[in-house]
Amino acid sequence: MRLKSISTSPQKSGRSIATLCGLGAILLWALLALFTASTETIPPFQLTAMTFAIAFSCALIKWLVTKQKLGVLFRQPLALWVLGVGGLFGYHAFYFLALKNAPPAEASLIAYLWPLLIILFSTLLPNEKFHWYHLVGGLVSLAGAGVLITKGASLDLEPEYIAGYSAAVLCAFIWSSYSVLSRKFAAVSTDVIGLFCGATAILAVVVHLLIEQTIWPQTVLPWLAVFGLGLGPVGAAFFLWDRGMKLGDIQTLGVLSYLSPLLSTVILVGMGVASLSTSLVVGCLMITLGALIGSYEALMGLFRKPR
Repeated sequence: MRLKSISTSPQKSGRSIATLCGLGAILLWALLALFTASTETIPPFQLTAMTFAIAFSCALIKWLVTKQKLGVLFRQPLALWVLGVGGLFGYHAFYFLALKNAPPAEASLIAYLWPLLIILFSTLLPNEKFHWYHLVGGLVSLAGAGVLITKGASLDLEPEYIAGYSAAVLCAFIWSSYSVLSRKFAAVSTDVIGLFCGATAILAVVVHLLIEQTIWPQTVLPWLAVFGLGLGPVGAAFFLWDRGMKLGDIQTLGVLSYLSPLLSTVILVGMGVASLSTSLVVGCLMITLGALIGSYEALMGLFRKPR
């Protein structure tokens, strides 16, 4: 979409607000690493079940207060249920499998292909066109994310970890596909995300009981971190992301998604969990540069005179 002026029509205003919602999700995801580290020894699928249950509970309270007709909300097309539950649960399931079966740095970087895939997949949507600056910005930011995640070390993909690498690739494809295909259901209320959170919590409980040992937090801090995750990065963020993907500038949001690892690293350094290094500075600068390149059209629109 080419911005010819800074005047705001209702359609442009709605698109801008939705894009800001998507950016809000990205900012909340920057807290994911800090909160997750504070949950200590809680197993991954147990943590997934707990946090998504909190997100569902918040949605349920909202529905009860607003007297939402739950029967109507539940009556969604099967394709939307598969997309929503498959996206939320599938992403987390394959992400955990990737981290368990491959070195974390390599697995995380492969999984973080999803913003770049969003940029590419979005070109298949109606009224969306390919723009060179989105692709270039995404590639520059991906390279910066690689510097952050690997801490400047070389990326060495070993054949013995093929299962983990494959899980990371699937992880990236699942989340990017879920995000882009959400556009097909733009008319559906974002409230349905609450249902998908509930279903994801149930599936996570089942997997947890099958493969993990239950470990409950023993102090206040891990409990606060769990609730923080459920309210923010694993709660409100998914509702905001849904709005952004359905109605916002999907390609710009794809590029801006790389701000999440940047801000996450900055937060970890600020909290004393990580230390400042040359690779951190270089990675942050590359991601920032990529975000600026990817936001070229929006930035230029700010300097164009209204007609």
